[in-house]
Amino acid sequence: MSLPEFIDESVAYLKEQDIPENPEAAVILGSGLGSFGKSISDPLFINYEDIPHFPSTSVKGHDGRLISGTVNGKNIIAFSGRFHHYEGYDFEETAIPVYIAKALGVNKLIISNAAGAINTDFEVGDLMVIDSVMRHNKSISPMGYPQHRYNHYPLADKARKLAAGLGLAVQRGTYIYVTGPNYESKAEIRAFRKMGADAVGMSTAPELFEAARLRLKSVAISLISNMASGVTRDKLDHEEVKIAAESRKEDFAKLVSKLILEL
Repeated sequence: MSLPEFIDESVAYLKEQDIPENPEAAVILGSGLGSFGKSISDPLFINYEDIPHFPSTSVKGHDGRLISGTVNGKNIIAFSGRFHHYEGYDFEETAIPVYIAKALGVNKLIISNAAGAINTDFEVGDLMVIDSVMRHNKSISPMGYPQHRYNHYPLADKARKLAAGLGLAVQRGTYIYVTGPNYESKAEIRAFRKMGADAVGMSTAPELFEAARLRLKSVAISLISNMASGVTRDKLDHEEVKIAAESRKEDFAKLVSKLILEL
């Protein structure tokens, strides 16, 4: 079955579950950030495994369900859990939430992830608005659209201004995408820093590429969950992600709620 047929059948099922037409926004929740679901009023939960042909997620901190409801009176959908290349999915499959959102009539997309800090001025628990994306392996072309151009600077600026209005200090920077699943070596992190990267992660880039191609207004936020290899002497541990997310869950929810209203 081709991807368009796959998406059509998935969307048809979701509409049967009374998902509102043309939601105001879609939110993709990264590792440890699923608690945003508690900010959604009148939630309808749909397990990924119940959606026809929908992939499943196997990573800790990803609930694996779609949530429909309202935030500040606006209809939204949230994907609590995403798909990664290292789980065996191709790059097109990792962007399935973007296709679903577009097919449901969404035109505003908020993407989140947990990332490792390369920039030594960053601290664990920082929120970073992504204004540029790099791919570690240039031969890896998400979905075959290597020439597609996009510009996140205007939306990144607006997101930071909205955050400032909430009294939140938010970083901005360049996110470098790697396929994982292993953490990067110290040598790789040194190279990434020289290339201009501020944070590193194993998701988000395919979603941003496709969101831009589909003309969705999109912004991506990284939770700095750990310092990348070699930045500190600390051992990298996935448990750090949960701890960092817990420390900023309220601020993250405030910022996303504001973006839904005013992005």
